[in-house]
Amino acid sequence: MPVLNLSFAACGFVGIYHLGAVGAFLRHGAGLLGSLGACAGASAGALVAAVLVTAPDKTEDCKEFTYRFAEGVRNQTFGAVTPGYDFMLTLREGIEQILPRDAHRVASDRLHVSITHSGTGKNHMVSRFSCRDELVDVLLASSFVPVYAGLKPVQFKGQKWMDGGFSDSLPLLPVGRTITVSPFSGLQDVCPVHRGRYNTQLRLANMNIMFSRENLRRLNQALFPPKRSTLTSLCDEGFNDAVRFLQREALMS
Repeated sequence: MPVLNLSFAACGFVGIYHLGAVGAFLRHGAGLLGSLGACAGASAGALVAAVLVTAPDKTEDCKEFTYRFAEGVRNQTFGAVTPGYDFMLTLREGIEQILPRDAHRVASDRLHVSITHSGTGKNHMVSRFSCRDELVDVLLASSFVPVYAGLKPVQFKGQKWMDGGFSDSLPLLPVGRTITVSPFSGLQDVCPVHRGRYNTQLRLANMNIMFSRENLRRLNQALFPPKRSTLTSLCDEGFNDAVRFLQREALMS
């Protein structure tokens, strides 16, 4: 079987869909994980990819953190941009809590994180991490949306970086087949079924999604998280869509 890779799309708080998909891969995807070469992602997708590579036993902890994080943002008067609310500090604390001590060693050459240079807007893929702090910084850089998450871009190797979704929101790896996962209906391998009347597509930094009311709603929910029951439904949807993919590709175990 050829090398298979997984790539998770940038999608903010809607990234809990990815955690549902990962749950399906871990429970039913031995045929996929047994041939897995590497994982890639941007923004929330990079965070989930990092968990799958370094701490697959922490997916439930990630869900609970996402619920708490979303509720914390929802409780702010102006969401994440409320004066005094430190979005990036909350995210850093979550990452620090979940990633194991040797995460950087486990992740090197197996995790590919999309980040965007804040000056040139060019994309850069990072797959080598000299220490755990460097891995944490790269994941934070990939998740930094200017103004929304703060005013100072994340420093990495002496330069300033921001959300990888601005330049490559769904990275494709050069070796093997990259299986793409997205909470937006479109052309991805694992994604919701498009139920709109029209087949018009939008291209968002290398990711094609359908132009639909539901996708527009989810783009909004990426930055302005919905209530817990909606996030739970998104997680369940990710699980079911991943199972459907595994069945279609004869990778179900």
